[in-house]
Amino acid sequence: MIPNDNCILLSFINLKLRDIYDSLDSLCDDLNIDKNEIINRLNSIGYRYDECKNQFISG
Repeated sequence: MIPNDNCILLSFINLKLRDIYDSLDSLCDDLNIDKNEIINRLNSIGYRYDECKNQFISG
């Protein structure tokens, strides 16, 4: 289960990407979550996924 609050979701996803997963795809596959949902929710608070950094960043 992923957090309902988008700011907490940002922290949760970035922590997992930093410590465990080498890509957003692998995180979503392993946790069985919808990649588009994550992207859309974090875009709604001003964050986008940067593949090179493997993190959601502001902008």
